[in-house]
Amino acid sequence: MLMRTDPFREMDRIVQQLSGTSGTWSKPSVMPMDAYRQGEVYVIAFDLPGVSTEAIDIDVERNMLTVKAERRPTGKSDGVQMELSERPLGVFSRQIVLADTLDTEHIEADYDAGVLTLRIPIAERAKPRKIAIGGESGRKQISG
Repeated sequence: MLMRTDPFREMDRIVQQLSGTSGTWSKPSVMPMDAYRQGEVYVIAFDLPGVSTEAIDIDVERNMLTVKAERRPTGKSDGVQMELSERPLGVFSRQIVLADTLDTEHIEADYDAGVLTLRIPIAERAKPRKIAIGGESGRKQISG
């Protein structure tokens, strides 16, 4: 149901983790995700801990799904001295090419406990259907 668009994306993610660099709007970091089919719905879950819903942007154009998010630094008051900072900040993004068999007009999005979950129904035209064969004329009728 999904097509990988960049085979080097995973290598970029590893390099960013090792180098400690944060994503920017021009070169965002990748966000981890899971994708699976659950009955008649395709589910994609993105890990975005510490990101507010206002900082998440979801777009779909034709069959290209784009999810962008920004984790901003927490407000620091005067007199605070940072001892350790391992949580990545910056911009995270993921682009996914969705199959034609998915109904991109009815995508649902939920965000809970740092996980953004998108539910995309399987399109009616992609579901299996019976084809009835008519009488002597050999007419065929499709039933959905």
